[in-house]
Amino acid sequence: MSLPMLNRRAFGAVSALSAAAVIAPAVVRAETDGAVLGRVTVAVGGQGVLYHLPLALADSLGYFRAEGLDVVVRDFSAGALALQAVHDGAADVCSGAFEHVLRAQVRGQAYRSLVLQGRAPQLALGVSLRSLPAYKDLGDLAGRRIGVSSVGSSTHLAASLMLVRAGLSPREVVFVGVGSGTHAMNALRSGQVHALCHADPIMTLLEQKADTRIVGDLRSLKAAQEMLGGNMPAGSLCAPQAFLQKQPAQAQALVNGIVHALKWLQTAAPADLVKAVPSAYLLGDRGLYLAAFGRVRETFSPNGLMPDDGPATALRVLSRLQPELAETRVELARTYTNDLVRKARQKYNV
Repeated sequence: MSLPMLNRRAFGAVSALSAAAVIAPAVVRAETDGAVLGRVTVAVGGQGVLYHLPLALADSLGYFRAEGLDVVVRDFSAGALALQAVHDGAADVCSGAFEHVLRAQVRGQAYRSLVLQGRAPQLALGVSLRSLPAYKDLGDLAGRRIGVSSVGSSTHLAASLMLVRAGLSPREVVFVGVGSGTHAMNALRSGQVHALCHADPIMTLLEQKADTRIVGDLRSLKAAQEMLGGNMPAGSLCAPQAFLQKQPAQAQALVNGIVHALKWLQTAAPADLVKAVPSAYLLGDRGLYLAAFGRVRETFSPNGLMPDDGPATALRVLSRLQPELAETRVELARTYTNDLVRKARQKYNV
């Protein structure tokens, strides 16, 4: 009568061995896959802002390592500085504004956007009411100091566009590079600058304080399309053409990781998000971070594809501030590729 019990025990032992046989190789693969394609260094301008959230998620959720990549993220105070790091050979790829690719081509440098992270600038301009208590409109910024991450970065471009729309020439103000994150916020609150153009969650944090007033906003699709006249590609991963040619597997793995993160982001619950991002990005206030995310959520690319009118819109916007660009022949087809994204979408059914 002991036979059934022996059978159950035997069954349990066999089941355990079978599970181990299946799981053990998977564990080994998980531990070794990260070294299969080697290391890739990504330069970022302001790592903790929501602008670069897809990159942060692909890293923290292990999507890059699952693709066989060991990704090292190097943080810089501005996107222009991150791109310079790639040009200098200190990084392989840049996470930054698409317009940097256009400027690079004009300078004779061959860069391409590999995957789109954001489809709107996600930036806002705030005025310190401590420094300018009588502020009424953007005209009051004439002769004042406006903080941007660095001259030549997307914050500089966005602030300039807002001024032009209000009839104020960018030459009538003084742009000051204040970096990103809390450094930028402190520059505004300490009076170093009178206004600040920056990304979230910093701008939402400042907005919630009674001493900062948002006077220009590109954190929604509608606002961005109305001001810029089309779909404006924003955050993207861009790389030199030489990287694409010499390291195609690494380029594809990077794009796979970002597209996977964009898919995750489409259905992520608030609790999932705050668990996934590094705690330092939350600025000590989960509610604030989620409020900021809710404001820009729709502006993240749903699939990583560059929109058909995106490059032309970006060139037209840049030309408003740099008329010489209108006279320069820019080959827009060479500024991006959707090929890697299409392969990633097939893999992850996006």
